[in-house]
Amino acid sequence: MPKLQGFEFWSRTLGGARHVVAPMVDQSELAWRLLSRRHGAQLCYTPMLHAQVFVRDANYRKENLYCEVCPEDRPLIVQFCANDPEVFVQAALLAQDYCDAIDLNLGCPQMIAKRGHYGAFLQEEWDLLQSMILLAHEKLSVPVTCKIRVFPEIDKTVRYAQMLEKAGCQLLTVHGRTKEQKGPLSGAASWEHIKAVRKAVAIPVFANGNIQCLQDVERCIQDTGVQGVMSAEGNLHNPALFEGRSPAVWELAEEYLDIVRQHPCPLSCVRAHLFKLWHHTLQVHQQLREELARVKTLEGIAAVSRALKLRCQEDMSRQEEGARPTGDLPFFHWICQPCVRPGPKESTKESSGGRSKRALEEEEGGTDGLSKNKQKKQLRNPHKTFNPCLKPKYAKCDQCGNPKGNRCVFNLCRGCCKKRAFRETADCPGHGLLFKTKLEKSLTWKGTQPGLQEPPQTGPGAPGGFSEVVGSALA
Repeated sequence: MPKLQGFEFWSRTLGGARHVVAPMVDQSELAWRLLSRRHGAQLCYTPMLHAQVFVRDANYRKENLYCEVCPEDRPLIVQFCANDPEVFVQAALLAQDYCDAIDLNLGCPQMIAKRGHYGAFLQEEWDLLQSMILLAHEKLSVPVTCKIRVFPEIDKTVRYAQMLEKAGCQLLTVHGRTKEQKGPLSGAASWEHIKAVRKAVAIPVFANGNIQCLQDVERCIQDTGVQGVMSAEGNLHNPALFEGRSPAVWELAEEYLDIVRQHPCPLSCVRAHLFKLWHHTLQVHQQLREELARVKTLEGIAAVSRALKLRCQEDMSRQEEGARPTGDLPFFHWICQPCVRPGPKESTKESSGGRSKRALEEEEGGTDGLSKNKQKKQLRNPHKTFNPCLKPKYAKCDQCGNPKGNRCVFNLCRGCCKKRAFRETADCPGHGLLFKTKLEKSLTWKGTQPGLQEPPQTGPGAPGGFSEVVGSALA
């Protein structure tokens, strides 16, 4: 059967999917995808996988894709980051039997992508991208798709999209932000860029950015003309977003934990999801935030979630009729709702008086003036001190300057002591070095054995003697 392409691929293989869950590192694992599909998601992506690691590491493949067969988890697109055509295609060939398409990540803006030279940091290398897409299009039995970020200029973004389409890309997801728009500098995504791309290409286009509720999905499709809308952060805070519902947080938290028990995943993923789901409640009941961070088991996380549910129900019982949520929240904190990040203006140095994030943290860090990281370390070890005046002073080794052993007979660190004790055939009980004692025992044993002759030399440098044996052990 010939490989489906473009709109035929979107309509027949993907079922005309309009509601899409984004690829999210450590956040779009199988359990979360199944939860999202139960609540309106029609297409999901795997987390971004590293192509080179996927090729060389069988365990990595097993953990991220070759797990139990799950018919519910289709249609599914596997996303890779890569910067080499051959490696990308090798990884895709290993994954194509487990998915409906292979996606090339050209949108990750994080520093790790810059160091690894992938994601959005390939968007200027059009020759390389053409060769990667073209080779994958020729070799794979499933379509190849791309997820990109935009350039500041609309016309360059359009030419970029057209280049990928010409190389063989069958579906394009456009995140309407540049690679510089991330974290506190995210700002609003440009639907104008997405609309221009949609008009300029003859393949399906998904939009990504500014999606916090179902009304945003409908408005985005209407304003841009795209075939589908992808959600990342909105989905993490409310997996029922595509249903147009905002249920109580504990309903989805309990459902997710039930799925995790059937389809286990790393505890770090589960914890991260609970932090997102309970985000607004944890601003109110902050003592449970530390509990959630500390627990080491799935049942421990479930217990904290139950405690949060009880706190919310107590808050509901005390709520006066007609009362409205505090702050800027549209609903009370126990209802699933988006988390609106502060815009770039609120995050500039001007608004913080030119002080660094670390300086602000230390100012707000409590009575001890500790940063959040130091507070976490102190929580794990109550006796830990960060005052340099209270830290113990160590005497230095006479030779290298490292801390010396308190009971070393030579006043040296262990490394220097070992070399000197060996050279002089001496003992240092403080460091547990017994060269002299072992040599004497060896000579005594030889003297008691009939037929064994004493070597002509017994000093440390004697050929074949103790020094040579120990020297080989030290080498």
